[in-house]
Amino acid sequence: MKLPEIKKTDKYTGLYVVDFGDHSGVGFTAEEVAELLESEKFKEVKVYKIYRAYPDGKMELKGVPNSIFELESGMFFYESDESTARSDYKKLVNSAVTSAPPTKAKVHLAKYDDGKFVTAIIYPAEQNDEVSRWLLDIDYKTTGAAEGGVDSVKRYYADEPEVLERHQLFSSSQIESLTGQQLLAATKMSYVR
Repeated sequence: MKLPEIKKTDKYTGLYVVDFGDHSGVGFTAEEVAELLESEKFKEVKVYKIYRAYPDGKMELKGVPNSIFELESGMFFYESDESTARSDYKKLVNSAVTSAPPTKAKVHLAKYDDGKFVTAIIYPAEQNDEVSRWLLDIDYKTTGAAEGGVDSVKRYYADEPEVLERHQLFSSSQIESLTGQQLLAATKMSYVR
């Protein structure tokens, strides 16, 4: 894969490189990659996340399996009593107001049939590292057990707990994702942004 020469590399950290085979495009958002992978034309492209970018134009890339863009991941914080669970839920939602998460996410306060409660945050799986870092940065702590990952989300949906409250969190990203014809045109460019 041949990458174009990059200037102002700091703005590319956290974005994606897409290898189309005959050329590569630098600077796609996760949402743009997900949309590309939904199309028959681009389902076989190779995707790399830009983990670090250096002033000399070099970048550290990590291959990302295309299937990850179809999945949700999450973190689940369990409590045995409702008032503590409500406190966990409010703390998470209020923290998102002062420090927006790195991606769009949904937060649920739910009750299981066995009487336990959970505060769940569910988000696109490709953003797992960023959401984990964000939870550490906002110093989000609970007293009960916690679990996370793609399988935890599948189990949560299968268990169908009663959702008592829900809230949508919006990304801190200042980058507006391209869609439709604009995104299709970007697939022909070396630099998306």
